[in-house]
Amino acid sequence: MAYGARMWPVTLESGDLVLRPLRQRDKAEWMALRRRNADWLKAWEATQPDPSGPLPSYRSMVSSLNAQARAGQSMPWVIAIREPRAARPVMAGQLTVSGILWGSALTASLGYWVDREQAGRGLAPTAVALATDHCFGALGLHRMEINIRPENAASLRVVEKLGFRDEGLRRAYLHIDGRWADHRTFALTAEEVPEGLMARWRGSL
Repeated sequence: MAYGARMWPVTLESGDLVLRPLRQRDKAEWMALRRRNADWLKAWEATQPDPSGPLPSYRSMVSSLNAQARAGQSMPWVIAIREPRAARPVMAGQLTVSGILWGSALTASLGYWVDREQAGRGLAPTAVALATDHCFGALGLHRMEINIRPENAASLRVVEKLGFRDEGLRRAYLHIDGRWADHRTFALTAEEVPEGLMARWRGSL
């Protein structure tokens, strides 16, 4: 089974969409994208319960994520798209597979955000399908979970399009925008998509 250094880094592609590792040299582009989307993401982003606690720097965040990736616990990807006049794929968001459990669980959680200017292009469901197929196929994971605020209509449409099952409400699951917030849990197992999630997504278009 692939894990640790053998599973990371990895780049995945589907058409014009690229999932590639988040890097230290992405700081300027990542920070600019986050500033532009601050209001768009504020209602859905996790916050620290202790407001006096220091926020991690970009460098420490990437170092921590990459350490988790090398340990086989996480896969932090940039969502990028190829544009006709761009020298390289342009950053359009982020997708992270986290909380990877091996052994008898073989499960992980998935979270993502997409640039507001790119919303509606199918980037989120394509990225989720691509990452899920990699987890089920290359890594041999069995279950993928996505937790979404009940008010987040855009993300609810993503899991609906991909056929994730609604497993119910988790009360006060994460600290979001200054308070503990409920989330709905959606999940999918490898047996439910023997043809692959990307094939299901493409077949629905």
